[in-house]
Amino acid sequence: MKQTPFTDKHIALGAKMHEFAGYNMPIEYSGIIDEHLAVVNGVGVFDVSHMGEFWVKGPKALEFVQKVTSNDASKLEVGKVQYSYFPNDKGGIVDDFLVYRYESDKYLLVVNAANIEKDWAWCQQHNEMGAELENGSDKCAQLALQGPKATELLQKLTDTDLSKIPYYTFAVGEVAGCPNVIISNTGYTGAGGFELYFYPDYGMKIWDALFEIGQVYGIKPCGLGARDTLRLEMGFCLYGNDIDETTSAIEAGLGWVTKFVDGKDFPGRTLLQQHKDGATERKLIAFELKDKGVPRQGYDILDANGDKIGIVTSGTMSPCLKKGIGMGYIQKEATKIGNEIGIGIRNRILKAEIVKTPFRK
Repeated sequence: MKQTPFTDKHIALGAKMHEFAGYNMPIEYSGIIDEHLAVVNGVGVFDVSHMGEFWVKGPKALEFVQKVTSNDASKLEVGKVQYSYFPNDKGGIVDDFLVYRYESDKYLLVVNAANIEKDWAWCQQHNEMGAELENGSDKCAQLALQGPKATELLQKLTDTDLSKIPYYTFAVGEVAGCPNVIISNTGYTGAGGFELYFYPDYGMKIWDALFEIGQVYGIKPCGLGARDTLRLEMGFCLYGNDIDETTSAIEAGLGWVTKFVDGKDFPGRTLLQQHKDGATERKLIAFELKDKGVPRQGYDILDANGDKIGIVTSGTMSPCLKKGIGMGYIQKEATKIGNEIGIGIRNRILKAEIVKTPFRK
């Protein structure tokens, strides 16, 4: 298995480790619920160095990004970030990711760890215009500092004015004496905070500084387990669960990052336009259990008559709401907010209600 700059630290701290996307990653330290609540109420740190980073450079950079991504990168200013995805020619999703406009002719694509090789091949395959592409994944480490106390903590380690980095923007500055750190106001938890991108050699210096300063804030190291429960409470899609190459972005509620602007001819555009015009049979919904239980991926979703109308794609026991929550695809005509549905758990049918996201307000 591959290692991040922090793997030995995770092991030394007693983290429960497991393979994820080819890396030896921490799943939990003090427990998923404890780490989840630490992020919601204070501050936690996630090692996300396994994520992929692709650089797109040169005079053809924007043309390339417009060709392969769903969102309208022409609207992206230097210092701004967009959520986007790679559409395939069948209307599905190759991957979802973040697009950073680093300089006027330089973009950074931050992709999911499990899809790095697939995404890199996809980008190379669609680079007919000759943009300069660089897979910088092995030269970049990343920590996500998340929670309502993250900004106050991080400000003690940088001269960059964090109040001037609003949501989905970034700056490049020095953190804990380490130069050229991308300080990005993005995250996958809904609790606020920053993601820090830096050279791997700076990893332990930044980690140690965060935890030294962070003691007074009750900082905790967090694993991928809490990262998953936090994103699900916000209703954020997880690639491989809620979206994949067979799911339409329109069905998944990602029409807001699917831009049919003139001159933007991305793969699957015609099909996705048809989906937007109503040519779909299902839709991704969120639900809360009324009965006690924990919904899991693969469980059946049933209508009031007990007939199957869909399947759960993500589910958990919400640490904040203390009830079962989940998402799944069901027949479009049954997706009204407030509708009662059933979740088939083993030999039982538990009552649930379709709700709006985020679950955690």
